[in-house]
Amino acid sequence: MDIPRVPWQEHVAQRWRGLSPGDRRRFTSLQDIDAVFKFAAEQTTEEDVDVLQGVAKGYRAQKDAERAALCRERGNSSFQIRDYTAAALHYSQGVCSSPRGSEQLSLCYANRSASLFHLQRYQEALGDVASALQHGYPPHLRPKLEVRRGQCLGRLSDGGGAKDSGGKDSPHDDPSPSEHCVDASGDPSGQISPCVSVYFHPEKGRHLVATEGVAAGGLIMVERPYSCVLVPGTEALKGKPRRRNEVEAVSFGTEERRCHRCLSETLSPLPCEGCCYSRYCSEACRQEAREEHHCWECPIGAELAVTGLMSQLALRVALKAGWENVQRARKWVRERESSGPKLPDGVPDDASPATDEGHPSDVYISVYRLLHHLGRQSPELRFLCAVTIATLFLKLRRAGPPPASWGGGGSPRTNLSQEDAGWLPEHWLLGSVVLRHMLQLRCNAQAVSVLQDEGAGGRRVHAVHEVQLASALFPALSLLNHGCRPNTSLQFTPPPAGAPGGVTLAVRAAEGIDPGQEVLHCYGPHCSRMPTAERQRLLLEQYYFHCGCAACSQQSEGPGGLELQGLQCEQCRGPLEVCADGRGGLLCGRAPCARWLCPSELSLRLQEVRGHLETAGGHLDGDRPDEALVLLNSASRSAGALLSESHPLLGELADARARAHAARGDWRRAATQLKLSTVATTAQYGGKSLELGRQLFKLAQLHFNGGQPADALAVILSAQRLLLQHCGPRCPEVHQLQSMEECLTGQRGMPPKHL
Repeated sequence: MDIPRVPWQEHVAQRWRGLSPGDRRRFTSLQDIDAVFKFAAEQTTEEDVDVLQGVAKGYRAQKDAERAALCRERGNSSFQIRDYTAAALHYSQGVCSSPRGSEQLSLCYANRSASLFHLQRYQEALGDVASALQHGYPPHLRPKLEVRRGQCLGRLSDGGGAKDSGGKDSPHDDPSPSEHCVDASGDPSGQISPCVSVYFHPEKGRHLVATEGVAAGGLIMVERPYSCVLVPGTEALKGKPRRRNEVEAVSFGTEERRCHRCLSETLSPLPCEGCCYSRYCSEACRQEAREEHHCWECPIGAELAVTGLMSQLALRVALKAGWENVQRARKWVRERESSGPKLPDGVPDDASPATDEGHPSDVYISVYRLLHHLGRQSPELRFLCAVTIATLFLKLRRAGPPPASWGGGGSPRTNLSQEDAGWLPEHWLLGSVVLRHMLQLRCNAQAVSVLQDEGAGGRRVHAVHEVQLASALFPALSLLNHGCRPNTSLQFTPPPAGAPGGVTLAVRAAEGIDPGQEVLHCYGPHCSRMPTAERQRLLLEQYYFHCGCAACSQQSEGPGGLELQGLQCEQCRGPLEVCADGRGGLLCGRAPCARWLCPSELSLRLQEVRGHLETAGGHLDGDRPDEALVLLNSASRSAGALLSESHPLLGELADARARAHAARGDWRRAATQLKLSTVATTAQYGGKSLELGRQLFKLAQLHFNGGQPADALAVILSAQRLLLQHCGPRCPEVHQLQSMEECLTGQRGMPPKHL
């Protein structure tokens, strides 16, 4: 969760109501973050820490041998039915839950090596064999491990193990030289194209403007996050049910499948030695995370789960920056603010930190100077954030001395209590900086989203959905202002497991951008998905500005909103319009007909279609396509002729039908339905959209699997063009399209028949 859990919110709200009217007025009048944090710290007591710890008891953070044994038993059940992926994930849970030195740890490592062997991940299996032996695997069972080690080495010597790493053709390779961006910040992780520059406007603030024309698909920016926090609980894979439905399918979240530092996908994570939650794809990631932030997070993992992602991300940003960089940034900002009036409209903002090129503070200053909107946030919200950080700070002080990066340059004072040992008065600055970043992140945090394959092994069709992996802070991306119809596309690419670096963001021009035109991206509310009034309300509530972009000015969806576009009269197929005579509902626009549809009937019918769609989706996730088709046919009857071919709901119905037919192996019927879905997608998002590119990608797969090479090749070209424009050559879907094209033209063998 981005915000603290409800019980903690309620506790802080009660504390706010308990303040005297004078204290509430004094807090509300504070306009300096240092003063806000000091006020909250003075109010924070041991009772607050106790409440936080009490709420945190519901979150697993400590090692537990009994839970490790249960995870191993579940892994054994999955292994018996040959669901090796689910087995590996269960064993990984056991590895992370096992106390160091326990027999369970060695058993879970050994069992996971067997699953990885069957998944042809021989190098990873060898690593687990070594870990099992290192952690005291029982001597009488060791011959089995030695045999498995020999089998892995034999397969690797025969050229196996290709699944362990990406080759030269991996979609994770670095961008080609033709896509190179100049270094804009002194840090190689943040690069901006020479075609754009940073400008300043009194109302817009710092923003990016094209100084040269940028073609559609042109690379504008490449950046790695300053820091990120994995989002827990997003369903990523469902294990198969056991025989005879003995137990329900178990869902695994992103926290079980992703490295908690670089976000790469892994089936053999290395555990944190102190807690049961954090896990990493390599020793390098584990060590870097520990040095940067986890040595301090580890003892308070459950409390951080209560206080929310934004507080954890804010803490990581401050810990990574360190004392010296924070002091340097504060000094630079003070000098900048006192140097005179701001630049007038249209003047390039070429001010940069007076530091050596490549110094870490170059990047951190751009983080520190982000707007925090302290004065625009409600007093209750400010109090919630401040007390949350103050309570965490008090808890952290009792966990041990400050991190090395926050040493402060002094020796511990002898008159401090044991609880405060090692802490100097200036270390309170850490809490203030964390609060500053927490307030900034409400407007500047970026969701890191990727397409996630949610299918279990053995199915014809693997459902692919966009899931949020993490919340992150990208300093250069924060320069881009919002547009409800943006002219850029964002693509996030986690690295292969064990590879150096972290997730990479690439920003591309979604359309041609002319010189002098501002570079925009969408903060969430998009004109193709949300009506104008709702977009403006959300943007004002979260980002504190009234959007006046071109899409908002045009009010293109009409008075009825997006939902009412694409509805038609069932008698004459004429367009339905919002009734203007006060009755509400819809009226046929053709004079001879003038049929009226009352609001309650309209709402009931659309609600029924959505209900059938949702239930059918559950059947498809459960590999029951026949049951799904029955419901989808019923949904079509409920909709009747009310939905035109351009209505989004009709597109969703056609897409679900295509998935159901594909799950039955009827590729051609599936392709017919997906063609209908592309019509609705084009009407909603446009003929040059990423959404259409993804639909065409699926259509190409259906034609390929259905033995329609001419149709497949025609669609492949269109899908490639759109996906390259929005996602670039590193896009996995582009590589799959290239494989299909090479197969159809006789250049390589058949790819697997999976959607």
